[in-house]
Amino acid sequence: MKRYINRFFLVFVIALMLPKSLLSQQVLTAKEIVKKADDNMRGNTSIADITIVIVRPTWKRELSMKAWTKGEDYSMILITSPAREKGTVFLKRIKEVWNWIPAIERNIKLPPSMMSQSWMGTDFTNDDLVKEASSVSDYEHTHLGKEVIAGKECYKIEMVPKASAAIVWKKVIVWIDTSDFLQLKAEFYDEDGELVNRMNSSEIKLMDGKKITSKIEMIPVDKPGQSTVIIYKNILFNTPINDDFFTTRNMKQLK
Repeated sequence: MKRYINRFFLVFVIALMLPKSLLSQQVLTAKEIVKKADDNMRGNTSIADITIVIVRPTWKRELSMKAWTKGEDYSMILITSPAREKGTVFLKRIKEVWNWIPAIERNIKLPPSMMSQSWMGTDFTNDDLVKEASSVSDYEHTHLGKEVIAGKECYKIEMVPKASAAIVWKKVIVWIDTSDFLQLKAEFYDEDGELVNRMNSSEIKLMDGKKITSKIEMIPVDKPGQSTVIIYKNILFNTPINDDFFTTRNMKQLK
């Protein structure tokens, strides 16, 4: 009996010594891991200054923008340069997506069929940037084991769109590091199961108290010399934003 008590006490002490993060990771589902990674880049709210670099074999151009998000339901993107696109705004409100085009002073509601199209001539889709689809609720998630990416141990998770979700991909595979829950890599497969795009996330920085991947590069696998890079210049988390900021009326007033 004494030996049994000592053994129980030893196991209890070892459990106390283990990092809390390690203990919690052992019981996380694939869906919970994806949610933690998604929450890391959002916070309750976020306000970000972003540069997008579009790279092609013979040219390169930059877009600057400001982005506001609130949970999964609301996001607003304002293009601030170059002059030709300045003032263009994209709004996601619940499941509706709108585009304000200042040149024609018109607000256009984007149908689901447009969400898979290129966003502003980049290698990202409208859905990638505005995120009509939810990486948490619109997919089924499956653990595929663990792999090392850029020297970090990562969960490898397969995401398959639910039948009710208007998503062009047959599946997406993501790699999320086991310590900070940052997505370091993603692969996008078409309906034939062929790899179309690879997305790499890097340059981990501490911004407003959160670790984020400040550089995200989307690379089409069959188009050599072509890519699009998103660079987070600055980001603030959990600044209060009213829901009525995310309205079609406000799109026209953003500067």
